[in-house]
Amino acid sequence: MQTPDNKNHRPDSVEEQILQESIVSAAGLKANQVIIGIKGDPSLRESAPLRKRYNSKVDSLFDQLEPQLEDLFLHRGIYRLFIGFNSGEIRTNSIFDPLRKEIHDAEKLVDSKYIHRHFPPIAYNEKIDLMRQLYATLRQSQQYRAMPDYWQNILNQRSDNWQPLEQEHIPAILSTVNHLRNIEEYYLRNISICIVQGIVRMQFNCDGTQIIDAHHFKQFLQENI
Repeated sequence: MQTPDNKNHRPDSVEEQILQESIVSAAGLKANQVIIGIKGDPSLRESAPLRKRYNSKVDSLFDQLEPQLEDLFLHRGIYRLFIGFNSGEIRTNSIFDPLRKEIHDAEKLVDSKYIHRHFPPIAYNEKIDLMRQLYATLRQSQQYRAMPDYWQNILNQRSDNWQPLEQEHIPAILSTVNHLRNIEEYYLRNISICIVQGIVRMQFNCDGTQIIDAHHFKQFLQENI
């Protein structure tokens, strides 16, 4: 039920404060940001050279997995992907069931028949159109319109200005994963890619997390790897 005051106009400063407070918003990184580093437990960095890399089934299968994962993004409903090397799990989010996350065994994902059974095909441009339709439907809902005006303004601007990650960036990112995994001592532990926000999130064998604008992923590699 709508409360009496939650439709009142709030000052622009409230919107600005919300936009400034989040590390990464639903729209992705801010226009002036390319990379964000979030520090974690410093003892992890000190002990990183002592922790030898575990060769998981994802490592042994990645040459076969890479084209399958690319297919999920470019020709099927997946919009977010998480690759966990130590756990051997691949997590996916699909536009056909956007509020749920699925977890798949890496060994199964190399099987094309498994891919066809679990991931309905859809062209990339049609997937993007469906995303826009979902956002438009949400904005027309009674619950959405019951939100405070300042939040509606923020979300409406995000939707109006939203652009998905261009297709050509996806194979360029996936093709570098093996190299990141093979870095001595500070190797990649997991990586997630989201075409809605256009970001790549990575955790290495040390403290903290790196969040990179996918458009500048190549620049990140050149400057840091």
